[in-house]
Amino acid sequence: MSEPITLETIRKLIYEEVRPWGKFRSYPHQLASSLKIITVNPGGLLSLQYHRQRSEYWVVLDVGLEVTLGARCWQPQPGEEIFIPAETPHRLKGAGSQPARVLELWLGSSDENDIVRLEDIYGRG
Repeated sequence: MSEPITLETIRKLIYEEVRPWGKFRSYPHQLASSLKIITVNPGGLLSLQYHRQRSEYWVVLDVGLEVTLGARCWQPQPGEEIFIPAETPHRLKGAGSQPARVLELWLGSSDENDIVRLEDIYGRG
């Protein structure tokens, strides 16, 4: 098994370039086993979960999300970047009046079955 990907590894690989019209940030998609945009409806609540095999890196795209990461709970701003180490409980909640999105990179070899649900309002185990 390869070494776990750390926040420091990700930060070193993010590339930002300033252009006359603004800037762009390039994320290390080569490390990702999946890249998603997750949309959470107002009042929607993802399960409180963790992953054994993967870490995740989120980039918040919209206002209106509430993030739980370990014992911390907050409403991030668009552009905020969040690293979720493997085996760390986390969840998203739609806390605004409109759907809100987060870009998610899976870091490490994984699939949809690498979810350990701790709480789930939809009855999934």
